[in-house]
Amino acid sequence: MINKFPIVAIFMILPFFQWSCSRVENPKISLSTEFGEIVVELYTSKAPVTACHFLKYAHEGRFDSACFYRAVRPDNQANPVKIEVLQGGLEVTGKKDTLNPIPHENTSQTGIQHLDGTISMARLGPGTANSEFFICIGDQPTLDFGGNRNPDGQGFAAFGRVIQGMDVVKSIQICPTSGEWQFLLEPVLIKKVVILQY
Repeated sequence: MINKFPIVAIFMILPFFQWSCSRVENPKISLSTEFGEIVVELYTSKAPVTACHFLKYAHEGRFDSACFYRAVRPDNQANPVKIEVLQGGLEVTGKKDTLNPIPHENTSQTGIQHLDGTISMARLGPGTANSEFFICIGDQPTLDFGGNRNPDGQGFAAFGRVIQGMDVVKSIQICPTSGEWQFLLEPVLIKKVVILQY
């Protein structure tokens, strides 16, 4: 009986570690920037791995002092498959306090398409998404599963959408960029990330 106790104890306390995704269906997060506030709701039931990963970053304060640093527009990309997104995260900040990469939840699994305002994870190969994310400006079907923006056809892991502040997103996205990676000349600081409802 003694040997079984740790296993029983784990199952008893497991629900308490799922607080971040189970209190409400679509938790809301505020990203405070120099341009204004952006409010995002996360689809924890449709994309539990990805949404909970993002929520954990917010809950632990890891996104404080992150920034938006990449603005992809039709006028500044050589790729024949055009997209419009604003990308942010920790990549250019020098912060090393990142979590482990997560498994890839593609849009055929979640049913979340890359529509105007959708928030999604940036990645290299499947299973490499970590601290970098982007927001769609306009519908971007080439970022869905089977789309041809990424050669592997797996698309990107969408996990929520902007419900307030798309004007802020668009204001940042039209800022001047340079180079083939469309980096903003002046990255826009994400001063604070606050969980409004979870």
